[in-house]
Amino acid sequence: MKTNSRQPADPISPGRILGTDMPRRQEWAGKSPQEILARYKPGKSDPMQVLGVLIELFNMRHTAREKTVSHKTRQERAYFLRRFFRDLQRKVGFRAMPDPRNLGQKHVQAMVRVWQRERLAPATIQSYLSFLRGLASWIGKPGLIFPPANYGLSLEEYERHEYARRDKSWTAQGLDVEAKLEEVAAFDPRVAASMRLMHTLALRRKESVMFKPFEHVVPFERTGLSAESRRADEYVWVKGKGGRVRWIALETPQQRAAVDLARSLIENQDDHMGNPAHSLKRNLRRLDYALEKFGITRKQAGVTGHGLRHGNLNDYYESLSGTPSPVRGGGPVQAKTDHVARLAVAARAGHSRVRSAGAYLGSSSTGKASRQGHRLAK
Repeated sequence: MKTNSRQPADPISPGRILGTDMPRRQEWAGKSPQEILARYKPGKSDPMQVLGVLIELFNMRHTAREKTVSHKTRQERAYFLRRFFRDLQRKVGFRAMPDPRNLGQKHVQAMVRVWQRERLAPATIQSYLSFLRGLASWIGKPGLIFPPANYGLSLEEYERHEYARRDKSWTAQGLDVEAKLEEVAAFDPRVAASMRLMHTLALRRKESVMFKPFEHVVPFERTGLSAESRRADEYVWVKGKGGRVRWIALETPQQRAAVDLARSLIENQDDHMGNPAHSLKRNLRRLDYALEKFGITRKQAGVTGHGLRHGNLNDYYESLSGTPSPVRGGGPVQAKTDHVARLAVAARAGHSRVRSAGAYLGSSSTGKASRQGHRLAK
């Protein structure tokens, strides 16, 4: 089968949900958000209608940065906010649902107590507070939502940890990656091929299913990267979270073999790795089912499918720095070497900040002399 010479098509944005990109209402043309909201008088307008307007106006925005969020985040945030205001009546007992613009501490504190009684997971509560922080910024109250400790939540339990504290790869739990992928291949070759792409290219689960092994592989000359950054003759391009495109060099025989295997399993050159007869949601469920069927869950094996990505990124760091990552017990690394390796890991993972690499590698284990060298390098 010949490779496709066309320019790579722009794939569907990660987490895209059809119908969520509604055009701005014609009646709002030329009006600012403040002018639009002024039409809805507090105390006289339906709170859910006001909330709907706020969501329509602002839900595409990131809470902290000047960028848009994924369609998945938009859907989850909108669903949560609508449920939050209904629960203020149903679960807390407020006689009247407040106008969203009048959201106050008493409402947030009351719902946090409900979440605690319901024993929601710390990560869930943290996400809920983040969603409320977004709403607070929409209504001009950016400091309204406090850190978890202000609501009586344990920092140790509820604070998101920036650095990995353990190696989350399959090999760290004694799993033979090749043997496990062969088991999955006997059950579903396409699912196993998707997992192999996660293993060799550090793709996310959704990225591996949406990967098009012909369209998403291009010669270096078509990447637009600088000549001095060239690491291979061919590159994989991936559109990840937030629509960010990243380039991954096909440097190793294992990476090229993974792409070749993926190509051998599809019928048409514009196919992705999921079953073309099924939706993205169903293909993701199929991958998750295979992981569970073969014991790759946190409960059964201590790892998830995401551990393949962790394994690749930790291996990549070691190949660049010459030392295992901190979560794998690696010793001190010269600060400049560590920084360069982390920058490469973050880029392969699809993150814009170098510190994001810490979520896979752990905190830097540079010594005093190394830190001094890093300051000089700056």
